[in-house]
Amino acid sequence: MSKLSVNKKRIDTILVLDFGSQYTQLIARRIRESNVYSEILPWDIDEKKILDLNPKGVVLSGGPNSVTDSYTPRVPQCIFELNVPILGICYGMQTLAEQMGGQVVSVDKKEFGHTNLEVENKSVLFKDINKTISVWMSHGDQVQDLPDEFELIASTQTAPIAAMQHKSLPIYAIQFHPEVTHTQDGHLLLNNFLFEVCHAHTDWKMNDLISSRIEEIKDQVQDNKVLLGLSGGVDSSVTAALLHKAIGKKLVCVFVDNGLLRKGEADQVMQTFKENMQLNVIKSDSQETFLRHLKDIDDPEQKRKIIGRTFIDVFDAEAMKLKDITFLAQGTIYPDVIESSGSESNEARVIKSHHNVGGLPEDMKLDLVEPLRDLFKDEVRKMGIELGIPKEMIERHPFPGPGLGVRILGEVTKEKTRILQHADHIFIEELIKADLYNSVSQAFAVLLPIKSVGVVGDERRYAEVIALRAVETVDFMTARWAQLPYEFLEHVSNRIVNEIEAVSRVVYDISSKPPATIEWE
Repeated sequence: MSKLSVNKKRIDTILVLDFGSQYTQLIARRIRESNVYSEILPWDIDEKKILDLNPKGVVLSGGPNSVTDSYTPRVPQCIFELNVPILGICYGMQTLAEQMGGQVVSVDKKEFGHTNLEVENKSVLFKDINKTISVWMSHGDQVQDLPDEFELIASTQTAPIAAMQHKSLPIYAIQFHPEVTHTQDGHLLLNNFLFEVCHAHTDWKMNDLISSRIEEIKDQVQDNKVLLGLSGGVDSSVTAALLHKAIGKKLVCVFVDNGLLRKGEADQVMQTFKENMQLNVIKSDSQETFLRHLKDIDDPEQKRKIIGRTFIDVFDAEAMKLKDITFLAQGTIYPDVIESSGSESNEARVIKSHHNVGGLPEDMKLDLVEPLRDLFKDEVRKMGIELGIPKEMIERHPFPGPGLGVRILGEVTKEKTRILQHADHIFIEELIKADLYNSVSQAFAVLLPIKSVGVVGDERRYAEVIALRAVETVDFMTARWAQLPYEFLEHVSNRIVNEIEAVSRVVYDISSKPPATIEWE
């Protein structure tokens, strides 16, 4: 990725140097939304990788550390020697100030959440932005004394130095987070940095990217065959469509139906990819195998491991039947790479354990093809639409790798799976009918490990309990429970209880993340 190009043209890149902030990926995504390529590297990366990247500008992320402590992360010296624009955000501002001779202090009155920012002096960062704006703060340290050759740009009531700039060099720093939606005109500030300061070109466009990726795949694969584990999820589906466009019948897909998918999903995958798009797809009907291995298991972590291990075994068995396979394709996307790499300089080149392929024997000796490796999820979705994958598949809510196995609390059985599939289908169907599906980020049903007395007609029955869950979120790191209309929930509940004889009660989860997780397991 260090020599990234689109249609043979080297493209402008903004380096986001990661100091451990929960918002780092969001910074990179915001930049890409402006059609400028960005790449995240950890602060302690080998300097050669930074130099190889040859960035057009650098953004220093926030982070959980205090600059006032010893041995906390610092900006590598080579960043200053690049002679490119720099923007420090939150911790990035603090370490920038400290390294350039200013003073940073821990304060008693910390700032978290919304606050009003007053622009004190003219700056290109605040071009076309109001003098007073609402910004999102999250800090316990702040700059007390400006470094030499720096001047104040903006302040808040509790942070007298909330933004600063170098008097002669293109170095800027802000205490707030422009990357979050809570900051007014945050996207405009970032665009001012990209285009007014860095003079970056808008090279990162999907149509150009697809044509370039197709050529790259052809160059890599040549006349060899490629194997892909097709799960039906967004990442593997887009990988399949892109590879098919590049190499046609030289792509062989294996679809493992573990019986734990959404209602009708297995049929939809086969119809979309095998019948409509004419991909070479081998289907393995393996529900009984998975159920056999899950018998008497109720621990969620055990279930995850068993499902993952069984997938590998089934995929292996199918793969070993194939001849002359040289490459293994994976739907690895950029967040996978970032999370797997951690704070080391070694890039993650591992087979994903949670998705698609869980690991293959070393004696297969397959080279990896990962055409989505530098894309965020929203970019993958855009590519999928451009490649002709049905919108309803691309824009579906996230679905866990182990499928309904983690939404059935307790032992997984065929009957419990049938019940949950039906209840989940009703919930999603009604969300779509009510035009509420796209207003929530994730929605699903859970089968609880308890039974409850219900009354249907004149008959009492002791039956299963379904929990409904719907959340609103931007990044899935935090989430708010979705306040769906009572009338809607009542209608869904009535349908589930009336249509599924084995269910007597429906509850709605009103827990946010944190303290709860989005999934129930």
